[in-house]
Amino acid sequence: MPSDANFLDITLLGKEYRVACPPEDREALQKAVAYVNGKMHEIAEKTRSNIAERIAVMVALNIAHEFLSLQNRPAEGNSMPVHRPEPGLDFGAVKRRITLMEAQLDSVLEPQDKLI
Repeated sequence: MPSDANFLDITLLGKEYRVACPPEDREALQKAVAYVNGKMHEIAEKTRSNIAERIAVMVALNIAHEFLSLQNRPAEGNSMPVHRPEPGLDFGAVKRRITLMEAQLDSVLEPQDKLI
């Protein structure tokens, strides 16, 4: 059985999780946890949702969008993008798809109060 040194207890949106983490990656993972937890709280406030799964999906989509956008920006002091997008990749379409997915999540995860 792996030692406790290879695990890290984290908290996201008030829920505790134990994740595998080698000791040399603890600091980086703790920074990632703080970032994701902050984003989860932002989304929870904006959407007034308390459904952790929905919040996590929206945060994942937002972080992926941020990451892809940063990859395509020119690097400091360099006019060339850090990463060239795949041919035919349309970020406008990606944003529209994310918006559509959020709307679909909203409709599926809405409280079923109306059925009573």
